[in-house]
Amino acid sequence: MEDYLNKTLPNAFVFTIGAEKKKESDRFLSESVLAMQLSGRLTLETNIEKMVMKPGDILLVRKHQFVKVTKIPVDKEHQKAILLTLKEDILRNYALENKMERIEKFNGQSNILMPENAFLRGFFHSLIPYTQNLKNISPQLSATKVKEAVQLLLLVKPELKNFLLDFSEPHKIDLKKFMLSNYKFNVPIENFAKLTGRSLAGFKRDFQKTFGTPPRQWLQMKRLEEAYYQIEKYNKKPSSIYLELGFESLSHFSYAFKKQFGYAPTELTKTR
Repeated sequence: MEDYLNKTLPNAFVFTIGAEKKKESDRFLSESVLAMQLSGRLTLETNIEKMVMKPGDILLVRKHQFVKVTKIPVDKEHQKAILLTLKEDILRNYALENKMERIEKFNGQSNILMPENAFLRGFFHSLIPYTQNLKNISPQLSATKVKEAVQLLLLVKPELKNFLLDFSEPHKIDLKKFMLSNYKFNVPIENFAKLTGRSLAGFKRDFQKTFGTPPRQWLQMKRLEEAYYQIEKYNKKPSSIYLELGFESLSHFSYAFKKQFGYAPTELTKTR
């Protein structure tokens, strides 16, 4: 079988097949996503909640979030899901075509598990053939499918209008509070800046004033301090926490830990 892992169709579609073992990654969602789980299990974790998708579940995920994604095969089945990116330019066109004005700023739930619905389920199953013909999907057809998804979502839950069609950018928020809640996400500094409502230069300037150190240096130190705490307090294994704390590899984590504290994390576990 050809592997379609994370291959993107023009504009919007993604058909993902996970490997035969658990895999974690951190994402910055610049646009909202509608996803249906086909097999295996998919866990999405933000700084405030954790969502577990099982086969048949359909989840609507709000833009402008950090998300930790864990793909988990179950009973030797690959993790499979279809994701539809609700691209903002398509949503704007949809709002204009349907004369949908007076959209209010959205302040509700950021991640919504959709109720069982034959229309949405049928829609996702209709997308499966497209994943086998990646080169034949035009941007126009992709836009049509996104608009179809929006129509179905509004049919199922009309109150989603502001969720889908609020095009406002993140406003300037409390930087210290945000960073203390989101430091574990391994994403570029530019994404932290965007979600705090700042330019990159403004973010770095405000960060230095708030924490007295550059962002990257602070992030690594904060992650290492949390790692030390989890190993010492809860006897966690380094191999079980390095990814969730924002380190790309166990070797990088071990090197940084030893450089900071003078001994390897495995040596700390031996003292318990």
